[in-house]
Amino acid sequence: MKKFYSFIENLFMEPMIKLAEQRHLRAIRDGMVSTIPLTIVGSFFLIIAFPPVPQSLKESMSIFLWIQKNIGDILIPFRITMGLVAIYATYNIGHSLSRWYKLDGVSGGTLSLLAYFMTILPSTAVSNTGESLGFVLPMGKLGGAGLFVGIVMALFAVETLNFFKRKNLIIKMPEGVPESVVRSFEALFPTVAVVFLTWIVFVIFKFDIHNVFNNIFNPLKWIVDTPVGAVVMVILITMLWTAGIHGVSIIGAIARPIWLEMLASNAEAMQNGSDTLPYITPEPFFQWFVWIGGAGGTLSLVCLLLFSKSKYLKDMGRATIIPSLFNINEPVIFGLPIMLNPFFTIPFMLGPVLATIVSYTAMSLNLISRPAILAPWTFPAPIGAYLTTGGDIRAVLLCLFNIVLMAIVYYPFLKAYDKKMSMKESSEKGEQK
Repeated sequence: MKKFYSFIENLFMEPMIKLAEQRHLRAIRDGMVSTIPLTIVGSFFLIIAFPPVPQSLKESMSIFLWIQKNIGDILIPFRITMGLVAIYATYNIGHSLSRWYKLDGVSGGTLSLLAYFMTILPSTAVSNTGESLGFVLPMGKLGGAGLFVGIVMALFAVETLNFFKRKNLIIKMPEGVPESVVRSFEALFPTVAVVFLTWIVFVIFKFDIHNVFNNIFNPLKWIVDTPVGAVVMVILITMLWTAGIHGVSIIGAIARPIWLEMLASNAEAMQNGSDTLPYITPEPFFQWFVWIGGAGGTLSLVCLLLFSKSKYLKDMGRATIIPSLFNINEPVIFGLPIMLNPFFTIPFMLGPVLATIVSYTAMSLNLISRPAILAPWTFPAPIGAYLTTGGDIRAVLLCLFNIVLMAIVYYPFLKAYDKKMSMKESSEKGEQK
């Protein structure tokens, strides 16, 4: 087992840690994470618009009839949050990367947005009444579908800003000028460069970068959305956690833009009344059906700890059961410990893999609704599963089934560890006597 951990550390862990700390990936991760409150709030309004109640109630109770009549107004917060998620992410990626370079974050974020908007050609529009609305931007490119373009343009804009700063190609103001004015003039030449280059590429030559990225990443989304892709993701994350490294944080830096776009597509399909949503494995799939109690599905393990013979393990179960119910499992990972513990390496990886296969199969056969709503990650798993699937009670049953399934996987390994710990405690008591 020591050779196994040494192999992981030498050939896998160190490169992944360096990758996670790479400045561009770190900026992307920070920008994606910053959108989580917006997507959660937007998802709540999607729940209100499509309440998880039987159809008979929707057709009989006045409150649900009112919702159907005013569904357009109810969905406005959803469209302004998840529908514009690329705007928020682009600004925050630019802001984060600028701060890494010790540049002005506001200038970096603003320049990132400018570069992003230059990729979207406005068009004239007319209202239903025939009134001219003037130039408008298509919202379809401002949400999840525009995320990858936003990422690239934010990196391009900040790297341009940094280049001009390093080469000292900036306007310097005399002492005594307010700091805000100094920053504005420092960003003038980089802004000219960004506008000119994007104007040439996207306006004059009409290069459609959105279409290019769709052609590149659509196949990638379908790879991630396969059973093999989902299982590989779970193995990578759990393998990192067994060495004490936050697996979701590292893998999520790469996968979260894809997960978020998949979730946005599912939410849009739900909004349009589609019976079958396009994707199975956006991030809530893992959150509510695999990471039950936290990475590794450790709620199952914590429940078993409560029945241990070892006093230490039983006390650990009592201390960690409440956090685990709300998907906080660092206490059990580092306190049991699971990290670098040969007793739990196999079940910590195997249980989630089996839960992934079972959940994917159930959703691919349309036995369970697919995730479309981002519920707060601190909800107890059955509640989160119910909400993320738009109120599918079968999702709750699947979540509970996976808890039992992972408990079955953990049981023989915990029993062996419990025996070891009990013998150790008895030996220590004998020595004290």
